[in-house]
Amino acid sequence: MKKILIATGGSGGHVIPSLNIYDSLKDDFEVQIATDIRGSKYINKNNYKYSLIDVPNILSNLLLFPYNLVKFCISIHKSYRYLKLNKFKILISTGGYMSLPLCIASTILGIKIYIFEPNSVLGRANKITILFAKKIICYDKNLKGISKKFFNKIFLVKPVLRKEIYKYEKNTKTSLDNIKKILIIGGSQGANFFDDFISEMIIKISKTQKIQVLQQVINQKSKETIKEMYQKNLINFELFDFDDKLLVKAVNYDLAITRSGASTISELSYLNIPFIAIPFPYAKDNHQYYNAELYEKNKCCWLIEQKETNEINFLNLVNKIFEDKNEYFKKKNNLLQFTKDNTWEKNKLKLTELLNAN
Repeated sequence: MKKILIATGGSGGHVIPSLNIYDSLKDDFEVQIATDIRGSKYINKNNYKYSLIDVPNILSNLLLFPYNLVKFCISIHKSYRYLKLNKFKILISTGGYMSLPLCIASTILGIKIYIFEPNSVLGRANKITILFAKKIICYDKNLKGISKKFFNKIFLVKPVLRKEIYKYEKNTKTSLDNIKKILIIGGSQGANFFDDFISEMIIKISKTQKIQVLQQVINQKSKETIKEMYQKNLINFELFDFDDKLLVKAVNYDLAITRSGASTISELSYLNIPFIAIPFPYAKDNHQYYNAELYEKNKCCWLIEQKETNEINFLNLVNKIFEDKNEYFKKKNNLLQFTKDNTWEKNKLKLTELLNAN
């Protein structure tokens, strides 16, 4: 079996897709994961074999740049020894600065490098790695931030989702019930906007619509505040901070209001849950906006920017969604068409054939 190392770290946006890749490959290859401390909190060590790689962010503090540069060079040397000792044949990088030493060391050792980019914008670390990579595995044929000379390296796949997602029943409701079910996913970045503004909007929506709410909150303090607000306004609700089984509960929800991390909107789309995307405005290279734009251009979602969101236009949009049923069900049908070819088996086969080539 070929030995493959998946390099990932930082946010869940990097790590969670890498776990999906791991699960897709583990039956046909000997696969391991390398991550940093930040990334390890998203990995269940009972299910995934991983190694910790300590890599400094050399641009985080200019005063410490010389010191961090030395540490970065040391991490390249450690990566070289680690890769050589374990005799890896392939490195898959999901980006982030922690992947760079492993990519540099792989280049020196002649290890094949593949980039995995679930976002619609090529990440900054991946812009460096693409110089050495054989292919970039991605979801968007119009990937932003990539030079034309590297277009031939693009390898398109359907979004690689968690295996259990493919086992869920899709949302096939053909009518809207009297009680509208709303799912709110604020994500880990910029979630204060959802805890504050969106929660206030939910209260106002409850004055004109009968609703049931399932909402992600940022912390215990927000949870208590929102709980009190919703109870006071007699809203039927459930709050959570992180729940990897969330979409089991939410599959029959009518509408999601969400950030637009690649994994989140890919799963919502596959399960056929129409969504309003409000991208995190401070995401690097504005990648959340472009993630959502891919779905909006295919008429699969509603896209609004946070800076343009106010009480009037937000409430108008939600009320219009629930009142204009033709438009709502067009979105659902478009989602079905957009995701119909996405299966666990097809993605697994496509990735396996790519990595077994040459």
